[in-house]
Formats: sequence, structure tokens, C-alpha cells
Amino acid sequence: MIFNRWIAFWSVLLMLLPASVNAAQYNYIDISNPFLRKTPIAVPVFKVPAQDRAAMRTAESAAQRLAYYLEFTGYFSISDPGAFLEDPQAMDITGAGIRYRNWTVIGAEMLVTGGVEIREGEAQFELRLFDTVKQKMLVGKRYRGKPDDYNRVARRFCSEVVFAVTGSRGFFDSKLAFVSNGTGHKEIYLSDFDGSNVQQFTRHNSISLFPDWSSDGRWIAYTTYANKRPQIRIQNVKEKRWSGIDKPGLQAVAAWVPGEFKLAAGLSFSGDLEIYLLTGNGKVIKRLTNSVGIDGEPTWAPDGKRLAFVSRRAGNPQIYILDTDSGRVQRLTFEGRYNTQPSWSPKGDRIAYSAMKSGVIDIFTIDPENGEAVQLTENQGSNEAPTWSPDGSLIAFSSTREGKSRIYVMTAYGTDQRRLLTLPGEQTNPKWSPNIVTP
Repeated sequence: MIFNRWIAFWSVLLMLLPASVNAAQYNYIDISNPFLRKTPIAVPVFKVPAQDRAAMRTAESAAQRLAYYLEFTGYFSISDPGAFLEDPQAMDITGAGIRYRNWTVIGAEMLVTGGVEIREGEAQFELRLFDTVKQKMLVGKRYRGKPDDYNRVARRFCSEVVFAVTGSRGFFDSKLAFVSNGTGHKEIYLSDFDGSNVQQFTRHNSISLFPDWSSDGRWIAYTTYANKRPQIRIQNVKEKRWSGIDKPGLQAVAAWVPGEFKLAAGLSFSGDLEIYLLTGNGKVIKRLTNSVGIDGEPTWAPDGKRLAFVSRRAGNPQIYILDTDSGRVQRLTFEGRYNTQPSWSPKGDRIAYSAMKSGVIDIFTIDPENGEAVQLTENQGSNEAPTWSPDGSLIAFSSTREGKSRIYVMTAYGTDQRRLLTLPGEQTNPKWSPNIVTP
């Protein structure tokens, strides 16, 4: 039976572990540990019926993508297939006959097994994760779809693997928005979380900057000079619907309220640039800041009750925190004379930001409670515009370490820094979306 491409891709909730098992009890990977040791994991080519070349192509592609995504997390190191002591096409994949010693002896502490069958144009993927040291299965899933749905299958199962070992669903359904000037104009582009599948989002033939995703991933607010002055546009991701802010003066840098169709933005219609709370359609609800000097670059705490922002009220740009209930404002950064671009972690425990130190801009994180700061980048060009993955495990940012500005990613502790993509021109202003589950 041949299913519609999108409807057919569904996960049969064949949990080979009881659904009530909480992954946190495993304590495999402590994601709060800045000195995290990567867990060696083996991902053999998935097993297929004998002589089924179409299934083998799908199995090889699926296993490669799965290994790539697992390594991308920063939690795992992928075991060398050349060291395997088992033939992937002859080994048991269900657990009953797995010879765990053959995996632990090559250093693999975890093992992914899989099987692929294709019948009448429909592919069935059966995937499992094993702890080879404790000799137990951690999770199992079965998926059905078209043979070339292997990439989506790999992402879905990676989410299950990461949840099993960390208690977090990861970032595999997320995207990135960023700015690129490859066309000769600064336009906003979208890509998958790993920099693949790049698509141009705006076509204003002008300057468009500072994209920010709504909590449901359906809208992007950004600043554009399409009408010769900076204005904020709120645009639907899938459709051509959009709205603007009907106020004179400058408009700059919007930030969506977590879980609500509202946003904060810097507006100057009343004088200096101040931060206002707006509806998702751009109508002013109320003024949030009121000071002598410029206030802007808002970023929300995950509870939507506190707002970090940049202000020049002390003479130079520093980061402050506003309690929106009480109206109380506290200064957060004191070291240095240039601290900007705050980005509040989805976990709420850190704020990433850009700071100038010794004439160079680098990325730091700071504890919003005690002001303890940690430097993440150093001696590698100019590094700016940090943005957190939806699970708080990674930070994307722009850097000039290779000359032109490109988008890079690193762990929340500054390790595993690597470039995501290379496009014509330069790429800046990355913004990570929430996890967006597609049909």
C-alpha cells in the first residue's frame, strides 16, 4: 500500500521501553558538566533483506545521517566502522543475540542497531539504542514512510537517543534564520539547524537585520530598511502575510514573548529609543523602559517575566535586567565598556552576549543571578550575535576567524567550535528557532 508522502511519515509508537521510564534516571550524560567526555557510540549500517539493493542504499544513507546528527550534538564520538568485529548484515539487531563484548572491546559504550525493509514503495525503519556496558536496551522505535524519508527518520530517532541519555529532546526540529549579503543586499535566509537546506526569506533589495522567531515558529520579526528607515516587519514564515508597526521614528530589534503572540521592540516615536511591548500585529500595548539614553536589544527570560536589554543610561552600552511585574531594573554587566547583543538561554540559567575586550569582540555568558561571566571565544577574529539552540546545549554565532563573517556553532561551554555553512558574501545575525515539528 502506497501512502501519501507526508501523511505516510508517521511514527508507530512502538516503545520497546515502557513509556513511563524517565530518561533522567539513567544519568548517562551530565549536560551541565563543562568538561563533558564524549560517549563513544557505534552506528553500523542498518540491516536489510538479502540482495535488496534499494533498501541497502536507504540503510546506508540513514545510518550516515544518524551518525552525523549524533556527532553534531557534541555528546558523542562515532566509533570507526573499520574497527567493527561484527558484520552489520549478519548481526542480531533486536538485542537477544547481541554480542556486547564485541562492541565494548573496541570502546563503543553505546550501539545503534537498525533494520530497513521496502515493500510496495513504503519503507519501514526499526531502530534501537543499546548500552553495551550494562547490556540493556534504552529505546526502540519503528517508523514508516517513503525510502527517501531516511533523513527525517534519522532526526526523529536522534531526538529519542538524546532524550534517553540527557532528558532533553535536543534541537533536531529547529531552524536558523540569519543575514547574508551574497545578493549584494543584506537579506534574511533560513536553514536547517545544521546549516543545510538554505532558503532566501526576504527579497527587499535593501538591508534586513535581526530576525527573531515566534514561539510557535510561524512568524519572524525583523528590522528592514526597505522604506529607507529602520522599521520592524512581522512576517509569516510560510505565507506572504505580514504586518508592520504604525509608529514614526526608528524601530529596531524585536524579541517575541515566550509562549505568547506578543513582542518587545525598541521604538523612538516618543523621543529616545525605548523598549515597548507590542501585540503580534505590531500594536503598542505599553512602554517597558523609561530612561535617559538609548534602550534596546531586548531578550526574554523563558518565563516571560524578565527582560534583558542593552542601555546607554550609564554612558556606554551595558546589559540590564527588567522585572516586568515590578518595573525594577538592575544592571547586570560591569566589566568592560561595551556589552551588547544579549541572548537568554532557554534554560534561564545563562545569558550569552557580545563584549569588547582588548579591542576585540568576543562571546561571553553570564549568570543572571550573580553576574558571574565566562568567556567562550578568544583569539579567533571578531565573534558576535550569540543565539541558543532550543535545548540550550549549543550556541550559534557569527565570526570573522576565517576572514569573512560566517555562522559558527559551539557547545554552551565554548567547546567544539565549527563553521556551519559557507555562502557567497558574509553571514551575520543568526537566530535559532524553537523546535518546529513538521508533518
